Amino acid sequence: MAILKVGIAVHEGVQALDVAGPIDVFVEANRYLTADNRYETVVIGPHQRPLRASNNMLLMADVTFQEADGGFDILLVAGGPALSSGEPDGQLIEWLALAPTRASTYGSICTGAFALGHAGLLDGRRVTTHWQNADQLAARFPDAQVERDAIYVRDGRLVTSAGVTAGIDLALALVGERHGSRIALMVAKRLVVVAQRQGGQSQFSPYLTAPSDPRSPVATIQNHVMENIGARHTLQSLAGLVGMSARNFARHFVQETGITPHEFVERARIDAARNLLEGSDQQLKTVAYDCGFGTADRMRIIFTERLGVTPAQYRMSFRNRDAG
Repeated sequence: MAILKVGIAVHEGVQALDVAGPIDVFVEANRYLTADNRYETVVIGPHQRPLRASNNMLLMADVTFQEADGGFDILLVAGGPALSSGEPDGQLIEWLALAPTRASTYGSICTGAFALGHAGLLDGRRVTTHWQNADQLAARFPDAQVERDAIYVRDGRLVTSAGVTAGIDLALALVGERHGSRIALMVAKRLVVVAQRQGGQSQFSPYLTAPSDPRSPVATIQNHVMENIGARHTLQSLAGLVGMSARNFARHFVQETGITPHEFVERARIDAARNLLEGSDQQLKTVAYDCGFGTADRMRIIFTERLGVTPAQYRMSFRNRDAG
């Protein structure tokens, strides 16, 4: 096997971890590979002057877009907070448009998917991005098939990852494809991360969003539910708290949040249970009761449906991570 050339495209305002995380995976993999079967990482940018990352760090490209004409085994564009709302740098988009001719495997980390979209590379393709930006990506590039809960997605030669640290997951998967799961697992242990996360983004991201008006009936109900998570909540009881009929309250809640009151209560219970599973040693039946599921079996069914993992598996993934 030959040296594998990995390129990470950067830009002003780039998310530093989108760059450093995948690079660390490939560099750590070199510890377990022979000299003629290693990764060579290259940071590519519009120029070789310092770029200011979103966390205010300064990064510098190894080569410019003009100098990096091709020959990459893997080519990824890093994300950045501004990519989801602004127009990316023209040099970056022009260069990315030829990514399929420049690399065997190409794609994005986090909101780098928006740059791929502007370059015309997402149409008709299965992709993902940070869970907070998934709806925005789907709206901006309607011909893309956005998988909102995926940690990473491979669609042929195109690969995309979810938010920030999911770039590490993607890089580990790429190492595993090339060198096998044993090497990927050793790299994951070195970096103290999970080699392959079970479930989707929703298990690792805040599951609830705050209403725009903290004094609204919706905010009142959300606060009440989260402060009384173990209690029984019905549509009628919640509507009564804000002096509305059940019918009007349900319609208003959906208009404000995009989900039903029942859906919100279930999400809130999951979120509370996640926090207890991550940070306490309470028995599963106690967590289930305190969070309003009633029984451990009921909590297991809902976790499996919603997150793709059981409560025990969810807790174990965090214990394994802490143990290193």
